[in-house]
Amino acid sequence: MSFKQVFISPVGRKITMGLTGIFLILFLIVHVGLNLCVFGGEDMFNSAAHFMGGFWVPRVLEIGLFAMLIIHIVQGTILEMDNRSKRGIGYQVSYGNRGSKWNSRSMWFLGILILLFLILHLSDFWFPNRSHQHFVLGEEINLFEKMQDTFSHLWVVIVYIIGCIALAYHLLHGFQSAFRSLGVYNKTWLALLNCIGIGFSIIVPLLFISMPVSFYFGWV
Repeated sequence: MSFKQVFISPVGRKITMGLTGIFLILFLIVHVGLNLCVFGGEDMFNSAAHFMGGFWVPRVLEIGLFAMLIIHIVQGTILEMDNRSKRGIGYQVSYGNRGSKWNSRSMWFLGILILLFLILHLSDFWFPNRSHQHFVLGEEINLFEKMQDTFSHLWVVIVYIIGCIALAYHLLHGFQSAFRSLGVYNKTWLALLNCIGIGFSIIVPLLFISMPVSFYFGWV
């Protein structure tokens, strides 16, 4: 398969979705680990955040993250449009969850919800921090205080919870689907990946939810 086919052929697009999906899953592990530092106090969290924002290796990986995210969105949108065009008018009888799970049929919709949530999240933290870092003598903002202020509003906490729930449903199908796209069809491995995926899809979003909820109720 040529480099061009990786991005334009149906099989290549699925492989690209799988690879970018696994990369984003690894990012979630790093991100949730960093965020959990809030429970260690202001100094611990700000030190971890400063390392991620000031050291050149995470900054380079940050560029790769945005590239992977854009590719994942574009390829997912093209695959969804292609699938819809092939379905045509669809089936006369809806099989619902007997044919496939709701979340597997709604990956594109869930992806849109996550994208909207991501834009909000970036505008709350990433953009203000990078703007302050580049235009105010290289200094970063106090992200711990920023989180305290942001999550003092109930509507923001609710939106973040909804975003994390959308992420959970997206991961429930996307985790094992990413490995299928890369050619994993062994039943034993798929069963193991399915179990890991279910656990990951529940635990990671719950950990993300714990942070805005804890700030809102003053637990940190």
